[in-house]
Amino acid sequence: MQIEQYRDSLLLLMVSIAAVNDLATRRIPNRLLCAGLAGALTLHGLSVDPGAALLSALGGMLLGLAIFLPFYLVRGMAAGDVKMMAVVGFFTGPADAFQIVVLTWCAGGVMALLLVVLRSRVRAALVNIGHVLFGLFVPGTKLSDTAPAQSVGSMPYGLAIAFGTIVVLVTHYG
Repeated sequence: MQIEQYRDSLLLLMVSIAAVNDLATRRIPNRLLCAGLAGALTLHGLSVDPGAALLSALGGMLLGLAIFLPFYLVRGMAAGDVKMMAVVGFFTGPADAFQIVVLTWCAGGVMALLLVVLRSRVRAALVNIGHVLFGLFVPGTKLSDTAPAQSVGSMPYGLAIAFGTIVVLVTHYG
């Protein structure tokens, strides 16, 4: 088995465990992410060109972090989700990490719509969207002034990240 297959198998295992844990507890354990990061670091180090592999891994990690961190800063996402995407990016490198981000956004959007409708929180969601839009279009508005009126509920975003990751991995072997 090639190093890339071990890396992809480890990534698949990590995102699956994270998704199940996020569904059950709404948390993604730091220990799991650290173990995944250590495994990816080891496997990148054992690759044919470890320097290039590690550089790509850092690029993927920074991309995942840079794209998801703003959502955490506006309280639209939990820190575990941001860390998980950064670790996924470390496994895959920037090109695949970007594809995973796009697929994750699609899956997350569908999940959010389903949860809002199933929880009968459509009105609260529309009010929250109005607050965000107000903050975007009214100059001088502080972020704290645009805080959501009420939460429409938490969402296990680790599941969306796992979905995006699995789809990208399956397309590599399909």
